[in-house]
Amino acid sequence: MNVPLLATGELADRDAFRRDVLAGLGGSPRAIPAKYLYDARGSALFDAICEQPEYYPTHTEAAILRECAGEIARLAGPGCALVEYGSGSSVKTRLLLEALPDLHAYVPIDISRQHLDATVGRLRDDFPWLRVDPVSADYMALDSLPPAINGARRLGFFPGSTIGNLTPEEAVLFLRRARHLLRADGALILGVDLKKDPRRLHDAYNDRAGVTAHFTLNLLRRMNRELEASFDLSAYAHEAFYNEMAGRIEIYIRSLRGQTVTVAGRRFTFFEGERVHTEYSYKYDDAGIAELARRGGFSIARSWSDPARLFAVVFLK
Repeated sequence: MNVPLLATGELADRDAFRRDVLAGLGGSPRAIPAKYLYDARGSALFDAICEQPEYYPTHTEAAILRECAGEIARLAGPGCALVEYGSGSSVKTRLLLEALPDLHAYVPIDISRQHLDATVGRLRDDFPWLRVDPVSADYMALDSLPPAINGARRLGFFPGSTIGNLTPEEAVLFLRRARHLLRADGALILGVDLKKDPRRLHDAYNDRAGVTAHFTLNLLRRMNRELEASFDLSAYAHEAFYNEMAGRIEIYIRSLRGQTVTVAGRRFTFFEGERVHTEYSYKYDDAGIAELARRGGFSIARSWSDPARLFAVVFLK
């Protein structure tokens, strides 16, 4: 019996989720890849995080893009294809779409099929002239783009300081892969969160409304739903802090008591205070950005920042 293509993809995604979760919970220290935070509910919660007053990256980057969108359009040139890595709701992308009316196409890449479909529907309604070719995939493993953009110069877009969720070595690998996909005449617009006062960073990842905590713990909810896990969400807490020595925010799920849970038929015991790592968010200074770009095969053509030096947008060629 043939399985429909969409169902096959969904089964493959769930199988990869199961394998990675079991390996991560069985490891020492325990860790689960951050990409699994972004199911449909997780993606919606992240959108809500971006609206919190403490979370400065989103509105700061948007303000920078409003100021520099025209210059980005001049640097990009006419008729290019905009390729966005981890598109989410494509909120900031709209600033570029409005500044680049002669785009050949827009290619949003996102791991959440449901979230991607909803975003693409809204974009097609709001930009009827625009060709949209969505790709549902993990951009860290992507090795090709839609053939419809083969004749156009490729302009990558990686906003939100998502580059910071990768370790420096992973970030270099991402940039090298992006350089290959965007081709020699392409370019990449990169959003980077800058090093700053640790208190400001701590508050951004521990908002008073608790939205970030819901986002982190949603990973347990997803395991309960998709892997028949038995996590009691009230027995775990979100924990985020700035590791100044490493230059990164570290985010964990912490067990509030000793307990045993079942995940996909396997039992795991947690002691009180034990943590499962879910995410890093590295912060950079100007020298760090330049070195990261160099190791990834790019050079900085132009960079922009806000007056308070909270965030940077760089145009890499």
